[in-house]
Amino acid sequence: MRNFVRIFLFLVPWGAWAYPTGTQFGVGISATTGLNAFTGYLNKSAESFWGKRIGYRIDFAGTKIVRSGINSAVNHFVGDKNIEIGDSIAVNGAEIEAKHFGGMLDFYPFGDTWFLGGWRLSGGYYGGKFDVTAHVAGGDENGEFGLGHNRYRYADGAFRASAMANWKYDGPYVGTGFDLGLIAGFKIYFDAGIVFTRKVAKIDLDVPSGDLYKWNGADWALVDPDELEQDKQDALRDAQSEADKVKFFPIVKLGLMYRF
Repeated sequence: MRNFVRIFLFLVPWGAWAYPTGTQFGVGISATTGLNAFTGYLNKSAESFWGKRIGYRIDFAGTKIVRSGINSAVNHFVGDKNIEIGDSIAVNGAEIEAKHFGGMLDFYPFGDTWFLGGWRLSGGYYGGKFDVTAHVAGGDENGEFGLGHNRYRYADGAFRASAMANWKYDGPYVGTGFDLGLIAGFKIYFDAGIVFTRKVAKIDLDVPSGDLYKWNGADWALVDPDELEQDKQDALRDAQSEADKVKFFPIVKLGLMYRF
């Protein structure tokens, strides 16, 4: 009995403080990071000026659970736009895989003021990855396509290739957002910001060499893998040069949260 009382006295305070005023949880969706979830703290009932204006969140996300939905939306968009990338070649599908983890410090300038009190400025640090694979098809009426400064074609006339961008990033995050009350402690939240990173996306191109022919000026000859690689690198150079200029990763999230 004595041991039971000790356990009860231990559990009661823990139960009372398990979810102190201001504890918050949220789940949302992002086009660039997939399914997002966070936990944190913000006490809008605090008496001090800073107490009701400063909070924190720990955020993590990934596309694994919602990957099929995101890829379906991307492929629907790509199919409608028929995005051409030159010389009768177009993107006809894409797949995205992403994840991140980070922490944010939030500042609410208007405290608990109605409506305006939901606006916040955020800063923190994020790390993650964003990988996209675009499936490429096309060619002219003869199935020919250009790569580098040369002409190629497959024996069956069907062009197929994949373009990849792999981006591992980390760095400081700045952004803004709001949470808008619905009922009880439930709220809609929105975040938009960027991660400043020194790391850039790496671009690659996969062109299968099997049954691939190259025009040598007089006839079609089976491709030399070394020559194909050189033309591929020539084609990638401009794309990589443009990717090297982008030093920030965008994060936009919309979701539902609950604050105790």
